[in-house]
Amino acid sequence: MSEESGKTGKTYCANCINCKLVKALTDDGVSIQKVRCDAGHWKKKLGEEKLYRYATVARRTMRLCPDYDEMGEPKAFMKELKKTLPSKDDAYTVD
Repeated sequence: MSEESGKTGKTYCANCINCKLVKALTDDGVSIQKVRCDAGHWKKKLGEEKLYRYATVARRTMRLCPDYDEMGEPKAFMKELKKTLPSKDDAYTVD
């Protein structure tokens, strides 16, 4: 089970081994990068899986997560991630 990280008491999902980058297809045939929880903890109200935008994944946090598996020291990892994430989603044309 995860323990609260640092002074904020939050667990950063982007620093978890279960945070996975996937491609999602939009209605107009454009593929964009999204992020999903491989452990299945991100759900919509009706129970289907929630995908988050890649450009904003650094803001996704949870109070406690039973499957949190830290990939590195959170402060350094999150600082570098915030510097390198794109400001908007990258789009790819599907052939």
